[in-house]
Amino acid sequence: MAAEEKQRSAIKVKSNYLSTIISITLVLFMLGLLGMIVLNAQKISEHVRENIGFSLYLQENLSAEELKTLQEDLKEKPFTNRIEYIDQKTAAEMLKKDLGEDFVDFLGYNPLSGSIDVYLKADYAVEEKTVEIEKALKRYPAVKEVVYQKDLIAEVNNNIRRISIVLLGFSILLLIVVIALINNTIRLAIYSKRFLIKTMQLVGATGGFIRRPFVARGILNGIISGFIATLLLMGVMYSAEQNFPTLVELKNVNLYLILFASVIVLGVLISWISTSLAVRKFLRMQSGDLY
Repeated sequence: MAAEEKQRSAIKVKSNYLSTIISITLVLFMLGLLGMIVLNAQKISEHVRENIGFSLYLQENLSAEELKTLQEDLKEKPFTNRIEYIDQKTAAEMLKKDLGEDFVDFLGYNPLSGSIDVYLKADYAVEEKTVEIEKALKRYPAVKEVVYQKDLIAEVNNNIRRISIVLLGFSILLLIVVIALINNTIRLAIYSKRFLIKTMQLVGATGGFIRRPFVARGILNGIISGFIATLLLMGVMYSAEQNFPTLVELKNVNLYLILFASVIVLGVLISWISTSLAVRKFLRMQSGDLY
């Protein structure tokens, strides 16, 4: 009977440790996930801005040499990220696909002009600079018309600023929630051992002696949880890189190593501090208050 009770108690202790590790892992994973989003926010912002550009509609009957010179000159501009040339035939096919009918056969000729799409570098995709860029592009004799979406540029930049503020606020809020959740999880785990703590104290064990095994176990739980959360984050990072290679910045490995190390260190620190405070609380309580 005693052996069965001992076995049941051991299972209960392991179950408590496991639930604590799972809880800490999940909150550390959520925090790490937010860290990954923050690290890639700049890359996502740049990707959005670099898909903003100008459409240059060209004069008729440009020679191949004139067209080549224009493209080379545009590529050398400091604001140019990339350019795409669309000839009259390609433009007609694209419009035909959008309209669902062949307007060239109906009209008897192709009314569309060739065009060059100039996509900007992220730093130049702001309202003040696009006005100057528009003036510079209109000076080319080969360019008949310059078109771009002014409202879109303003809206994109405003949204990026709003998202940055929201991300900052959410990061602070989540950090507070993570600390509170881990602290409560550990306090509940220690609560189940409050009678053991008080018994050890009553037989003469010092506070440091009683706290030591609990703190050691808390630190171990933090390390295990941190490593599991890191493995989960690596899985998410690999999946994101496979599915969104242009949006996920994986070149700077050091940043991710710092993020993973921070997750583990945070798990250890919070577990250490929370365990110490929880044990100290029960050491100070009177025996009658434990019930």
